Amino acid sequence: MKILIVGSGAREYSIALSLLNDIRLSQLYFCPGNGATCELGENINIKGNEEIVAFCINNNIALVIIGPEAPLTSGLSNQLRENNIRVFGPSKEAAKLEDSKIFMKNILDKYNINTAKFFSGNNKNELCDFIDSLDTQKVVVKADGLCAGKGVIIANKDEAKKVLDEMLNGSLFGEAGSSVVIEEYLDGFELSIFAICDGDDFIILPSAQDHKRLLDNDLGPNTGGMGAYSPTPLCSDELLNDIKQNIIKPTLEAMKNEGAEFCGVLFCGIMVVNNKPYVLEFNVRFGDPECEVILPLLKTPLLDIINASIDKKIKNFKYEILDKSCVGVVVASKNYPFQASPKEEIRYSKINFLSNQLSHISFAGVSNIDGKLYADGGRVFVAVGIGDTIIEAKQNAYKLIENISFKGMQFRNDIAYRALK
Repeated sequence: MKILIVGSGAREYSIALSLLNDIRLSQLYFCPGNGATCELGENINIKGNEEIVAFCINNNIALVIIGPEAPLTSGLSNQLRENNIRVFGPSKEAAKLEDSKIFMKNILDKYNINTAKFFSGNNKNELCDFIDSLDTQKVVVKADGLCAGKGVIIANKDEAKKVLDEMLNGSLFGEAGSSVVIEEYLDGFELSIFAICDGDDFIILPSAQDHKRLLDNDLGPNTGGMGAYSPTPLCSDELLNDIKQNIIKPTLEAMKNEGAEFCGVLFCGIMVVNNKPYVLEFNVRFGDPECEVILPLLKTPLLDIINASIDKKIKNFKYEILDKSCVGVVVASKNYPFQASPKEEIRYSKINFLSNQLSHISFAGVSNIDGKLYADGGRVFVAVGIGDTIIEAKQNAYKLIENISFKGMQFRNDIAYRALK
């Protein structure tokens, strides 16, 4: 079968790696892909939902897997389904869970699903009054729309009011910040939980924990993610069952009641406070870099899981997870996350070490020039280590970084530190 993966990052690269050894796969396409995905399949340079649909029809594409949020929120999955093309990804209506933080918070509030206290809108005076009413010293300010993972700012009350003003006047996040959500600050630890859903039922993939801050010890600015590990010992069976029964299950029921049945990946960003889970955010696709550390732990073929979701057969679906741990370390360019960086050639000291049973690279912000890879994006690649323990997986990930380099590269040295405390 021919499969098209929509997207260009390490997430899409990792999805491809999980599919490559499946004997059912005859050809893999990427739209648009990156400088390294062309080694796994064929990159196609087309833009717009209509062109993607036409390509699928003309090339007999059997399955489309949508990686990033923008094509989902623009309705690509709807258009593919209307043309009888199998697609893994929720509808435009269901994707509003990520497209609008106000929509998401209102769903949580309406159906009594645990989340932080909040107030939303675009009335500055009312929003400032809510900030003053909160007992916590820190406040969370969120742009309503999509901001590529950068639309959330944690600040004290005075700083929050300044940020609020910059969002509402369009100087910070443009149209995405024209409406805002103000939340109380929850002090706990974060979890990333992924549910594969078919509208009615779901299965849970291994839990993960992301590292958002740029620097070691969770210092520096927020980023799209500087690394992740899975599974996390911070997620007990009791806690996971609480998340299943009191967050994921009622969310699927809520979306069905709202006429927006959810089929695809529901990524639950969870804050755990005193062993009680609260929803920080929902994403409607695999998270990045969590995807890179979860997919290598699948024993059941990814294609079987995807088909079960599309065919509404999750309820009786049996799947297996490897008894392993996985750590992924993001390697970013010199000026990330503040501005673009110069293009730099990627060099290897031990090429034969770059892909084995213990480690591999998932490429993201790279271009291919005359057969050589160059770092040309913010997050350039993820070094993924696998092991029997988190310690072993971490060692394998960092050992891999020792053998690949480019000028100005930066990365954290403490990925998975919470699990190893």
